[in-house]
Amino acid sequence: MADLTQEQWCEQCENDENAVILDVRTDAEFEEGYIPGALQLDIHNSAEFIKKIKELDPNKSYYVYCRSGGRSGQACMLLNSVGVKNAYNLKGGIMEWNGEINN
Repeated sequence: MADLTQEQWCEQCENDENAVILDVRTDAEFEEGYIPGALQLDIHNSAEFIKKIKELDPNKSYYVYCRSGGRSGQACMLLNSVGVKNAYNLKGGIMEWNGEINN
């Protein structure tokens, strides 16, 4: 797991052909706006979250974010624990995001 600034996270994600953007916030938070192309898996629903991440392709690179960076950090550690080697946490989360947001 690596904590990346928005600049690092964006640059690395754009240049990674195996990139998957993962939003680990709740449904309500996701509906308020999300980074384009993001898949949503609510980390608060822990049993479902673990089940879903075990189904993910471990060879992909996961660029993970939440509201402020805490839950996404946990999510990256959980991804690592199920065999995903490349998990990148967006420091500051969507609260500090300056890029495009879909509603």
